[in-house]
Amino acid sequence: MEDQAAAHPTPASEKRAPPEARSLPRFFWVVLSVILTGALVCMAVVGALSFSQRSPKPLPQVVRLNFQNRPGSPMNQSAFVDKSSSTVSYYVTSSSSNRTTAVLFDGKNGYVCYKPGEQNTCYLRTMDGQDRETLQVFFDLSQHRVDQLPLPNDRTRYYREFLGIVPGRPLRPEEAGEAVHSLCEETPIYWVKKKDGPAKQRLIYLCIDICFPSNICVSICFYYLPE
Repeated sequence: MEDQAAAHPTPASEKRAPPEARSLPRFFWVVLSVILTGALVCMAVVGALSFSQRSPKPLPQVVRLNFQNRPGSPMNQSAFVDKSSSTVSYYVTSSSSNRTTAVLFDGKNGYVCYKPGEQNTCYLRTMDGQDRETLQVFFDLSQHRVDQLPLPNDRTRYYREFLGIVPGRPLRPEEAGEAVHSLCEETPIYWVKKKDGPAKQRLIYLCIDICFPSNICVSICFYYLPE
């Protein structure tokens, strides 16, 4: 039997390979996959950076316009133009009382909202053609990146505008749109309407002086409409 075993030796190809020889190909493929993955990630990062450098940066949507005072002017004025929401927030600060009145032109919802600095109340009315022209003037100024504008000169038209406060329950801020809600927050809002003049038996409740870059200055006066 020993002779038979010696007569049939085991071939060299049938001998088991050592563990190190079997693990070498697996280790090679793992390293290769890691290298390929890193190369793909680097290529993606380089491509994204080059694309961001080539693509034009969007212009800022919010622009602030400051209005330079004439000598002896009793108020400071500035406007924030937000083209993305089609709004202009106009601020008038009285030099005597140091209180700021805000006027919001909401072109998206078609409202003009007043928030006097003297009281915790907002007044709301619908926009008309003149309001939309004023809104467009601000948009044109912000497009040319004008940061400071002089107040209207001697050729300015001055007039008084009367707004009657409509009796009834206050309007909730969320009912008037996002822009009005952001300005008034929890402040009560009352509807107002343009009128030719206050009723003789009614007294003017409040006046706000505003000068616009279109050479128009308005003294907006509020009074209560007859119930």
